[in-house]
Amino acid sequence: MAEVKIGNTLVGDGHPCFIVAEIGINHNGDIDIAKRLIDLAKFSGCDAVKFQKRTVEIVYTSEELAKPRESPFGTTNGDLKYGLEFGTEEYEEIDRYCREKRIPWFASCWDERSVDFIERFDVPCYKIASPSLTDDDLIRYTRSRGKPVILSTGMSSLEQIDHAVDVLGREDLVLLQATSTYPAEYSELNLSVIPRLKKCYGVPVGYSGHETGIPSSVAAAALGACVVERHITLERAMWGSDQAASLGPSGIIKMVSSIRLVEIAMGDGAKKVFEREMPILRKLRRKEYVFA
Repeated sequence: MAEVKIGNTLVGDGHPCFIVAEIGINHNGDIDIAKRLIDLAKFSGCDAVKFQKRTVEIVYTSEELAKPRESPFGTTNGDLKYGLEFGTEEYEEIDRYCREKRIPWFASCWDERSVDFIERFDVPCYKIASPSLTDDDLIRYTRSRGKPVILSTGMSSLEQIDHAVDVLGREDLVLLQATSTYPAEYSELNLSVIPRLKKCYGVPVGYSGHETGIPSSVAAAALGACVVERHITLERAMWGSDQAASLGPSGIIKMVSSIRLVEIAMGDGAKKVFEREMPILRKLRRKEYVFA
């Protein structure tokens, strides 16, 4: 049975679904909003929170950063990217606050310098975002840190996933089915890929969703997703590119509780007559076969 240990938690078949609240950049550069989102994740019963870390001048070209783009931070794309990026002070507070709240945190690192930055906090795992799946140098560097890796597979073919898995190796690896549209339409989610990826690679497989509702994420868990990751927000109408593809407070609370109910409902697969069925059986069944 394929399983991965993330911190103190075993993730894989036979274990509860590991539910990740993706804070990402929905904090809008405000540490107080980030802490309120951590509170929401903890209250709703999520198992971890995730952020995104970029070295802006490495990930984006100077031409890209100079492009006009209106935002609360200024008039260029660079103003926006730097405005959304937390530095040492903010991440030290995130680390302290998550320890206080007893909820693990980790990040998707978009460049090698960001891996080094996050490594100082001794996170339990690393996430490789879908855009980085074809960045061999980054995924090799991430793997060299010796931590479990969660690899998202949005906008990627099976051939590209094959290559990434070959580079990473299958030990301590979790794959996530994902579709990189924001918000994603239900016809794009392709949840049936989840059991296919499990069969192809023999590693734990989960789901990273960017849709607006919760039924598909719950269905993913029923299909065997051992990790479910969803963006969360304080309010979907807030400013920010990822807010509309996120779950608000009521949404993430309902999703977590629904996944936990589905886990109970799945049972152990052995057909049986339950004790609470016996009075109904005696009342309604006219004939009962007796087998030798």
